Amino acid sequence: MTQCLIIQPIHPDGIALLEAASISPVMAYGQDMASVAAQIGDMAAAITRNAGLNRHAMAQAGKLRVLGNHGIGVDPVDVSYATEIGLPVAYTPYANVQSVAEQVIAHMLAIAKRVREADHSVRSGKFDYRYSRDFRELSGKTLLICGFGRIGRRVAAMAKNGFDMRVQVWSPSVATAEIEQAGCHAVIHLDEALAIADYVSLHQTLTAQTRGLFSRDRLFRMKPGATLINTARGAIVDTDSIIEAVENGHLRGAAFDVFDQEPLPESHPLCRCDGIVLAPHIGGSTEEAARRTALQAAQAVIDVLAGRKPQYLVNPDVWSRRRTPGA
Repeated sequence: MTQCLIIQPIHPDGIALLEAASISPVMAYGQDMASVAAQIGDMAAAITRNAGLNRHAMAQAGKLRVLGNHGIGVDPVDVSYATEIGLPVAYTPYANVQSVAEQVIAHMLAIAKRVREADHSVRSGKFDYRYSRDFRELSGKTLLICGFGRIGRRVAAMAKNGFDMRVQVWSPSVATAEIEQAGCHAVIHLDEALAIADYVSLHQTLTAQTRGLFSRDRLFRMKPGATLINTARGAIVDTDSIIEAVENGHLRGAAFDVFDQEPLPESHPLCRCDGIVLAPHIGGSTEEAARRTALQAAQAVIDVLAGRKPQYLVNPDVWSRRRTPGA
């Protein structure tokens, strides 16, 4: 039976869909690339999440005909090498949009309303915390969205329509008219926009240009008392500097659902900063999103193995020269 390596766990409905198509799912016995490389040799397909798939592992996968990427971010995948060797990389650009957008709003509310601190105060017998006046409304505040892709657009709509926030957008690759058509204000200069935004939400992909984009200098250009939300990629923000900005009171807080090292070690400096809300990359892990994503990734694998071009390919130009059985 044709085999598909499941590098990281996916929703059971995705597994069932593969099995119904006579594709045998094989769970990886390790998510590190050395373990994957040792196991992938006989696989016709693989599905990965944020573990990605590197050049070394691909080089051991002589029978691999398709890689399904569970989610929208493909930076952990060596797409260039996959394209070179004729390996189609399918992905799921829409499956987790709503869930990640809701995670952004949840993080904003958690910091605005001091949800964690309020819970702790009640459990500690400090009911007078209610008099601290350290709680805020989102209504009327300014949200700056950096990156106006699918998730950024959904966050903008939720913030504008649900909370009456003023939404600004910095996204150099998107036309001003398109941003304004969505009811948002397009900004040209990031640093100028940071100086007036109460909340900043990051939605860029990780590239050479966005890596370290939020440096110490840029973080301290943010409006005093502002909040930073990162559900994009951890490496966009300088870790030491965001901790400094929160701990010295320049920023009201920050929230991270993504990190430059995952899983995040308990000894990591972020774990010692109480002013930063941390989540283990759960933005797209709701039951609903997990099911949609697994089904779409599994269907892409099924389609490629059956000779059908899947709906979403990261490297569509490879389709005409893709790997075939026995090639």
